[in-house]
Amino acid sequence: MKVQNKTRKSNFFKKLFIKISRFFDYEIVDQGDLSFPTINKKGSKNLSNIGIQSLVLPMGRIKIKRPIKSLDIILRTCTSVNMLTQSKKRIFKSNKKDYSLKTLKSLINSINNNKKIFKKVKVKLTIIDHNSDKKVIEKFKKLLKKQFFRSEILDLNINFYKKKIKKINQQGNKVIDNQISNMSNINQSLNIGKNCDDLVYFVEDDYLHKKEAIEEMILSYERISSQTGRELIMCPADYPYLYNKIDYSKIFLGNNRHWRSIEESLCTFLTSKKIINKHFKKFVSACEFEHYPFEKPFHDIYKKELCISPMPALAVHFTNINSIYGLSPLINYEKLWKENKI
Repeated sequence: MKVQNKTRKSNFFKKLFIKISRFFDYEIVDQGDLSFPTINKKGSKNLSNIGIQSLVLPMGRIKIKRPIKSLDIILRTCTSVNMLTQSKKRIFKSNKKDYSLKTLKSLINSINNNKKIFKKVKVKLTIIDHNSDKKVIEKFKKLLKKQFFRSEILDLNINFYKKKIKKINQQGNKVIDNQISNMSNINQSLNIGKNCDDLVYFVEDDYLHKKEAIEEMILSYERISSQTGRELIMCPADYPYLYNKIDYSKIFLGNNRHWRSIEESLCTFLTSKKIINKHFKKFVSACEFEHYPFEKPFHDIYKKELCISPMPALAVHFTNINSIYGLSPLINYEKLWKENKI
């Protein structure tokens, strides 16, 4: 009887302590099993609560001051062109349509990886396509059919946007047709993005995403933006060039990744409507005049804003293996390729 009474008293005081902790907005952790009684979760689980708090062991809790309202994903596709400005083969030497379809499949898988997030965050996926075969478009539609999120497929309005492009680039050469298509598609994407509600993720059609990618980007955006008081630009790839240069980086702790500041990227990145509108003319300048390097206007923006990328990567650029803007290190490429089988 005495043992039972002691156990009851112990449980009573434990429950009371948890209630008091909740009342005063404290988090407590049981070091015996790394559980969090106040939120009824194990330390090995995702402890963050979208829009409310970011919790990472052993750093404690951060109140979210910058909650995410929505995410618009804009995927630019062109399956008729294998490589934009090169004739090299890609890793696994497949047809371009396979990379485009797998990119879409990986995005869908990542969105579905944690549907709870999207009870609070509206999500929409838009494809802007140029010259892809009708059979490929039908496969796009089939992949998007019956998903819980909104989606649409648009044709690139190339006749409208190509008029804005200067015919001679920074190197004094004529801008090739493939680049005109690319620049027009980015321009149309930016014009859609500036009218979105909150976050916009611009994606090229040869980036395969890990299942946790979308969740990590949203939760890490909330955490790091709340800590720094700044809007962010997020590049999901961990490019090889970052390890060829000895540059100083600021390191940030995300939800389940380390993130570092960078000053260069390609044209796959996530940012906010505020950043897009703040630097809209600069962004669009990359779509009206071919700079060298192509992304130079973006890099100029990164010098003024906080641009970060994860370690290890959340998305991998499936291009030629020798590209310094290609395969991210320490990734099982074959597993990622097979996970997104069409």
